[in-house]
Amino acid sequence: MGGSNAGRAFMGSFTSAGGRGVTAAEVDRSTGALTVLGSSDAVPDPSFLALGPGGRVLYAVGESAPGSAAAFDVSGDVPALLGPVRPVDADGPTHLALAGNHLVTANYGSGSVTVLPVLPDGTLDEVSSAVRHEGSGPDGERQEGPHAHQVVADPSGRWVLSVDLGTDSVRVGALAPATGVLEPHEETALRPGTGPRHLAFHPSGRYAYVLNELAPTLTVCRWDAEAGHIEALGEVPVLPEPATGDGSVRGYPSEVVVARDGRFLWTATRGHDSISVLTLDETGEKAALVATVGCGGHWPRDLTLDPSGQWLYAANERSGNVSWFAVDAETGVPRHAGSVDIPAVSCVVLG
Repeated sequence: MGGSNAGRAFMGSFTSAGGRGVTAAEVDRSTGALTVLGSSDAVPDPSFLALGPGGRVLYAVGESAPGSAAAFDVSGDVPALLGPVRPVDADGPTHLALAGNHLVTANYGSGSVTVLPVLPDGTLDEVSSAVRHEGSGPDGERQEGPHAHQVVADPSGRWVLSVDLGTDSVRVGALAPATGVLEPHEETALRPGTGPRHLAFHPSGRYAYVLNELAPTLTVCRWDAEAGHIEALGEVPVLPEPATGDGSVRGYPSEVVVARDGRFLWTATRGHDSISVLTLDETGEKAALVATVGCGGHWPRDLTLDPSGQWLYAANERSGNVSWFAVDAETGVPRHAGSVDIPAVSCVVLG
């Protein structure tokens, strides 16, 4: 690796659309710039990634049918498959998260959540638990059944939350560390037809923000880690109101990121091809849209903040590039600073 200003980034992409698979890059922390090092196409359509503790093992879903999950050794410049590629017993996994000593996947195609134990050497064991969601929503094309889109461990480490676009709900489960069994705890309904996609927590751990794909809004929620309960408080827009008859394209929000100091929140919206800036009040309960800027490409599928909070990265799937932005510390508004070509890119993870 380079000097003290160097870090690592990892990008997932759709191999079925010409992507290189899992790509490693060096990050210049002083400029935000990415330099591609190497790629592996050992897993089809590794659309989402998660970095393990210590940053030497990277996990990927294979968003195919049947779906899979895999571990990669990323200590070198080229990601190398670590252990066997494991079936997730479901179709179309779109997201994954580490929860204790387990990897959990959200399977969009099957509308389920799958748990795989992580072994001491970082490799994956066979599926230990699977929970299938039930239900549907009012959008006949997108919500004919359940579509689990994201899984995330809550800040307390006690719960696993899954966001389901098809059922307009967030589910909370308890994962038993010893057995790898995910036990459903409760389901919270959001406004019908909103199509919740991803959520992010406030640094305090007391609020969560659910980004809706089928309505360009953010649902602000209160999170009770003691009870494992999430409660919707209200929705705020993530896009400016379109002028009547201005021919605006429909926007499909994709990702939500919260500043580490809790002052700002950013969302990416495909179609509108923008990054939105929202301010948060001191508690985190109130969010307000203050600005939108271009995403530096087309179809921003993912948005990632670097550990310092200085740089924001957008994975622009259809233009095949990752753009980086300098974040204004006072306003939170991102300023485009550069980009690198990554065909069919779908996510960015920073080490």
